[in-house]
Amino acid sequence: MQILLLITVFVLLPSEAYAMHIAEGILPANWALLWYAVVAPFFFYGIWRLKKISIDDLTYKPLAGLLAAVVFIISAMPVPVPVVGAVSHPCGTGLTAVLLGPAISVVIAAVALLMQALFMAHGGLSTLGANVLSMGVVGAICGYIAFRALKGFGLFTAAFAAGVVADWTTYLATSALLALGIRGEEAFMPLFTKIVIAFMPAQIPIGILEGFVTAGMVSLLMKRRPDILIKLKIMKPLESV
Repeated sequence: MQILLLITVFVLLPSEAYAMHIAEGILPANWALLWYAVVAPFFFYGIWRLKKISIDDLTYKPLAGLLAAVVFIISAMPVPVPVVGAVSHPCGTGLTAVLLGPAISVVIAAVALLMQALFMAHGGLSTLGANVLSMGVVGAICGYIAFRALKGFGLFTAAFAAGVVADWTTYLATSALLALGIRGEEAFMPLFTKIVIAFMPAQIPIGILEGFVTAGMVSLLMKRRPDILIKLKIMKPLESV
């Protein structure tokens, strides 16, 4: 309930509507199609894995659906970044990577981003492949690696790192995709650096906040529903945060 209340407060805060991640029409068609092609194998592997696990665990799909709703809400909190054609915002894929793994996080990110593009004018269909690549593939995989690497220091620390790393790497990837798509004759690195610097004032604190949210949700599950973490093989019985 505390988590739902926190999310509701953020959503109800007054804000203008901005395009989420890379906006519609920002990327040339050839780059947009390339990122769709890159994302496709990750997406279909995630679908296969979701179906495979759901055969043995009937509660897995509802859990994935719940987390997709959480990602949808969290990533619909835009903080506009001037001149780069995108916004900063929490991602939520650090949490899904911790709980469900990076493969299914790609599917969850794709669903959330598609719904936002269709019904909220956040992002776009032409840039959906790029946005899924940055948030669902790069962010989730890097967040998952951070969680596994630091799990020995406790679940809270590992989950915090997963949230921060997933968020920041998402925006590094977004900056790279933007720079590649819009650079024209300009060199890649100077433009990439400019975009990263433009994101930093908003994204550094947002990433830290997302780290605490991810760690807080994992800690709450451990206190209230440790059976879920045990079933997902995130913790062993009697393990502490």
